Amino acid sequence: MRGRNCYVVSYDIMDPRRLQKVHKTMKGFGDAVHYSVFRCDLTPKGRVEMIAALAVLIKHDEDRVMIIDLGPVEGMAEDRIEFLGVHSPKEKENAIIV
Repeated sequence: MRGRNCYVVSYDIMDPRRLQKVHKTMKGFGDAVHYSVFRCDLTPKGRVEMIAALAVLIKHDEDRVMIIDLGPVEGMAEDRIEFLGVHSPKEKENAIIV
């Protein structure tokens, strides 16, 4: 089985009820880094499961989900994520001060 890839998932959901359902669903796949942005470390199967779960929740003619593949978790994915300002506690642990 292939390893996990790091994905950034962002969404714009027009209806507050659907937004709440999508947010709750995404909590099962990754960690929130902003209100509508998640970081998800997923296997290929996990990615398919996440897309399937989202596809039944959103209205395809109103809502939008963006999925960005940052590559293997064990590769350069961590180096491709940069924050300015306040970070989540998990991100602060990985910070290097030079």
